[in-house]
Amino acid sequence: MDELLNILKINARTSDADIAKMIRTTPADVAARIAAYEKAGTIRGYRALVNDDHLPDDTVTAVIEVKVQPEREGGFNRIARRISGFPEVVNMYLMSGKFDLLLFVTGRNLREVASFVSERLATLDGVLSTGTHFMLKTYKQDGVLMDGDRADDRLQVSP
Repeated sequence: MDELLNILKINARTSDADIAKMIRTTPADVAARIAAYEKAGTIRGYRALVNDDHLPDDTVTAVIEVKVQPEREGGFNRIARRISGFPEVVNMYLMSGKFDLLLFVTGRNLREVASFVSERLATLDGVLSTGTHFMLKTYKQDGVLMDGDRADDRLQVSP
């Protein structure tokens, strides 16, 4: 992957000037490359990584495995587009293994997510079965440890 994209994936707030220093180019070149990535659709957006455990609301996230019947013309694409259109679906991936699709779904509570699965997802034509797993705690997300109070496990070295 391009070094510029790696820097943005780690911290999208890094300034063009700082990125330019890191990859030995000019800030104008960095800005032009970022604009080109945005125009091409390679960069799809920017967002903050938030530790949901620190938020006052108690939203629920579930990981849902979905087995679907692929269609003769288009395979998984049509049903995947339909499922990804639900506002509850935050992330969705085509997977290998026993299930075909992996969904990350959010709701205000367990009942809301369960209702989504039983009344809207499982009843879709082409959905053969689902497996739902509720996330209880996030320890690490996108390469970032969420437990900020973690003690340093390294041995102390003193002169």
